[in-house]
Amino acid sequence: MLDVFKGAGALIYPLALCSITAVFIICERLWALRKGAVLPDDLVDAVVHGRPYSGGQHSVLARILQFATEQNHDADAVKSFARLEINRMERGVPYLEVIYAAAPLIGLTGTVTGLLQVFSQISPDTGLPDPVAFTKGVALALSATVIGLSIAIPSLVGAGFLQRRVENYAVRIDLLLERVLSRAAKTP
Repeated sequence: MLDVFKGAGALIYPLALCSITAVFIICERLWALRKGAVLPDDLVDAVVHGRPYSGGQHSVLARILQFATEQNHDADAVKSFARLEINRMERGVPYLEVIYAAAPLIGLTGTVTGLLQVFSQISPDTGLPDPVAFTKGVALALSATVIGLSIAIPSLVGAGFLQRRVENYAVRIDLLLERVLSRAAKTP
């Protein structure tokens, strides 16, 4: 297993950086996008049933409702603030997209440089490589691509999952805001 990492050569460092960054973003966003931090049940129930807002003090929905109260339920201002909060929920996800695009390319670069080294060791006298060294060299050269793909695939899955979670929250927030704003418009 250690040979696989050695086979990636100096490109193991950017691949490791991609891996650490992807793990950090996925874990941080999963924590930040848990239901209680975005749409706590008690606050959602208060909005749906028209009761005074209580609970979920530091959630995304609480910040939006507080802003709506401060702005006297100005629909345009509240919707703009809600878009800003949704944009904050997406923080980090675009970096995952960069990682899942870049990691395989970094791995491919390692493969190409490794193969160049393997083919440069062909004997000028016979025109043939040493079969054992050639096979081992090709296997090590491909290790960079394997590492790059093993970083890219979880990053792709994580980015898709997190993006879908943000979209689901955005739809729910829009629905709740419509309810809040229509109630505010009816009261004199």
